[in-house]
Amino acid sequence: MKIETFSAEETYALGKKLGSEAKPGDVLTLIGDLGVGKTVFTQGFADGLGITEPISSPTFTIVQVYEEGRLPFYHFDVYRIGDIEEMDEIGYEDYFYGSGVTMIEWANLIEEILPQDYQEVQIEKDLEKGFDYRTITIREVHRA
Repeated sequence: MKIETFSAEETYALGKKLGSEAKPGDVLTLIGDLGVGKTVFTQGFADGLGITEPISSPTFTIVQVYEEGRLPFYHFDVYRIGDIEEMDEIGYEDYFYGSGVTMIEWANLIEEILPQDYQEVQIEKDLEKGFDYRTITIREVHRA
């Protein structure tokens, strides 16, 4: 599914819609360059889960846990991860296979440990179509 958004508000609203539809155990990967709107999308997603506290990118902590919504929300940013062992050390499996919802930014860096089934959300800019234009592609991934 490909969706076009023309403002940060529309990107947020799409995240909120997906958050409101999220089910326990869902894992989403979030792919996009720096400054493309991953945090805005994630803030909307958290809002859709009923989380009201501020959402920021967990760049230095790897994972941020929010438990006040209708489902626990585990927000990973693995951009600065050195190797997969760091994921083992924080017990990633408890998050990925738990009863909450997991969002992973820069998931391509830990591809080998992703679950068999997840949703990939890719956000791309096209400056020719405007500064705030985004193409957001959502696809189901089922690995053998």
